[in-house]
Amino acid sequence: MKFIPTFVHGLTDYLGAILLFIAPNLFGFADEGGAAVWVPRVVAVITLLQALMTNYELGLAKMMPMRMHLMNDYVAGIVLAASPWIFGFANRPSNAWMPHLIVGILIVLTSAVTERHPRGAHVTARA
Repeated sequence: MKFIPTFVHGLTDYLGAILLFIAPNLFGFADEGGAAVWVPRVVAVITLLQALMTNYELGLAKMMPMRMHLMNDYVAGIVLAASPWIFGFANRPSNAWMPHLIVGILIVLTSAVTERHPRGAHVTARA
């Protein structure tokens, strides 16, 4: 069941990118350094760039179809959730790895329930 409109998903993209970028400071693990810090920031930058290029209400360039955006979100969410184990910082304090796991799962779940096509007239024709 897809019940999140693409407009709402767009809002979560921009807000989520900001929160991911400041997460190391927000959750107090910026001093951990390494992958614990750079993974959420890289995902944040990718999320922001993808949002700007997506063919939905809040996209600027409208070059990327929403379906591709959602597939990229699945990949980003899985990588973010698994990153403490992939990059070896799961043994650090929970505030350094738990946000990665929780936000990664939320990205996957949000993508799973987001509509695949924008409703508004502010988007280009579907290819």
